[in-house]
Order: sequence, then C-alpha cells, then structure tokens
Amino acid sequence: MKTFLLPDLGEGLAESEIVEWHINVGDTVELDQIVLTVETAKAVVDVPAPYSGVVVSRYGEAGDVVDIGAPLMEIEEQAELVGSEPQKSEQKDAATVVGNVSNTAHKVDVDDFWIGSTHNPSAEDLITALPSARILANKLGVELKSVKGTGHNGMITDNDVYAEAGKQSPGTEVLKGARRTMVSTMAESHHHVAAVTITEEANLGDWLPKEDISGRLVKAVVHACKEEPALNAWFDAETMTRCVHDSVNIGMAVDSSHGLYVPVLKNADQFDDNGIRNWLNETVNGIRERKIGRESLQNATITLSNFGSISGLFATPVVSPPQVAIVGAGRIIERVVMKDDKPVAVKVMPLSITFDHRACTGGEAARFIKVLVQHLQQPSQ
Repeated sequence: MKTFLLPDLGEGLAESEIVEWHINVGDTVELDQIVLTVETAKAVVDVPAPYSGVVVSRYGEAGDVVDIGAPLMEIEEQAELVGSEPQKSEQKDAATVVGNVSNTAHKVDVDDFWIGSTHNPSAEDLITALPSARILANKLGVELKSVKGTGHNGMITDNDVYAEAGKQSPGTEVLKGARRTMVSTMAESHHHVAAVTITEEANLGDWLPKEDISGRLVKAVVHACKEEPALNAWFDAETMTRCVHDSVNIGMAVDSSHGLYVPVLKNADQFDDNGIRNWLNETVNGIRERKIGRESLQNATITLSNFGSISGLFATPVVSPPQVAIVGAGRIIERVVMKDDKPVAVKVMPLSITFDHRACTGGEAARFIKVLVQHLQQPSQ
C-alpha cells in the first residue's frame, strides 16, 4: 500500500485547497486518472493518480487547506492485489511527518512537539500535530488536547485548529483560495508600490441606450495604452528595469463568492465587441464553476476594475506588481451640465487610475486618463 502525498504543483506554492474529490474509498483508479481538484494561489488544478490501484483511504474534504507533502490518500496497488499476501509498505514515523510538513518559516525541532512526559510518553499523552497547527493554536488560544486530528494517523492540522476555534468563537474561519491569495497580493502592493490615484469623469451623453459598458471600457483602455504606453508596463525595482509592452493584456477584476479573480484578456486590441462579450461570459462562468486555468490568470500588463457595476463612484484601486497601473470605473450617475446656455442632465462615468509613481510620471498618468476619457465620450461606432 502506498501513500499519495500532495505534490508540488509549481510556482513555489506551499499549500492548496481541496475543491472536489472525484473518487471515493473503495474505488479502483488508473494511472493518471484525475482523483481530485485543488485550488492554489494561482489557479484551479486537476491532480492525477500517480499509480493504479484501489483507494483504501483519503484525507481531507472539500474546503480543507492542505500543505505540500501532506498525505492525500492511500492506494493498494493492483500488482500487490494479485499476490497471495499484500506487501506491507514502509510507514514513516509520525514525528518525521510532523517535522517536515509545515507551511511556516519557523525553525522546527520535532522533539518539541510532543506533549506529555519527557520519557516514555503514553499514547494518551501523545499529541501529533503540524508545527504550523501548534503555532496557530497558541495564537488562537486553542487547547490541542481538545482537538480531534483529521490528518494522517490522527495528526492535527491547521483546519482542525480553526474548526475548534470556530466552536469557541463563532464566525472564525480560515481564508482559502482567492481570498487567501488576496492577502499576500494586497500586502505586497502596500509595501512596495508608490501608489498615486488620479480621478476624472467621462460624459456619456453620446452613448446609445444599451451600450456594453465593459466592451467600451476595454476598447478605451486599449486605445489609451497605445497613446500613452508608459502605463502598459511592468516594473522591477530590484533591477531598476521597466518593460513597456506593445500588446495589451487586460486583467479584468471579477468578484465571486470565492473571492477576487483577475482573468486576463490577452491581446485585447484584437477583439471586437462580440468577442469581448463572449470572452467575459465564458470567463465569468468558468470562475463560478471554479474551472479557470492558471494560464488564464497570467501576464496581465494593466488591470481594469468595473466596481461601479456594484456600487461606488471613485476609488483608490490597488496596483498588482509587476504591473504599474489599474483603471477603476465607478457607478454611472447623472450630472447637470450647461449645453447651449441651458442646464441639461447627462450621464457620466467616474474614473479612477492608480499608478506606481516609481515607474510612471504624473504627466504620463494624466495624459493616459485624458485619452481614456476622450475615447469613452465618443459616439458608438
């Protein structure tokens, strides 16, 4: 019998959230058969079986956050089932697992994670837990003796600690998936970007009654990037280099019940109105079903957030490095303006652009938003 551990899914990620199991205990699986789907900080990934056999046990349920190297399931290989007596696989000592599986940067001494008598501890006094779970329990004031471990051989995981904390303080939960990713992304931006925001309004008096707002915004951003390319760029402070892009890959901020996703419309200048709308519809459905791939979330050169579709006029959107700019569109409202010496009510769109002042000048950002407004104010074509 072999234990299948969560593999390194790339990108240097330390953990994944289980989205869905595709097999049950007792099922026979084939080599490379998809056994579960997990969500990393980058995307949703299907995980294949590393060998064929019968599933003897599986660890973790949908919603659990699992560390790389943690056991996912045990499989009785088919070759072993053919023999008269299954071979016994070598089992690692629980302490080895406790010492190796951790998503923290703390120095771990395995011997420090045994509770009970220093010499010859009894089974009742022995508690096995991930080092990260012990640190978390200390922070949340959770007594590990009261926690039932759901990990390998009853080991206590971070999720077990959060579950116990939730019983003591209702409402406590562990951030997962896109919400967990957002924590590190926003923190990185706050610490490293010299953010400045410029605001403007676009007069939509020449728009048709049923304009596709997202389509108009995408085309306006593309036009502004072509006219003022300094904001369609990446910046690396360590090497003091800036890469100004010819192609426009627009990251489209999409709100969902799972958190914030930013799929990328690559080569946005090559899409017409119908193409933009079809891409948006397909992408939003993929996010709702949690079936969006890693490649769909990569290589944005500038980001667009149409937060006004929900609420809000102006904002200070957050730049996601290495990008240097993000455009925010607020809720369309009515303003009274003078036209032919008479007051007239017109619809206007509030606009906010946050840019990294390390890589862009104020003049470049001002020219960008000026061109953006001019394009939005044009009649439909």
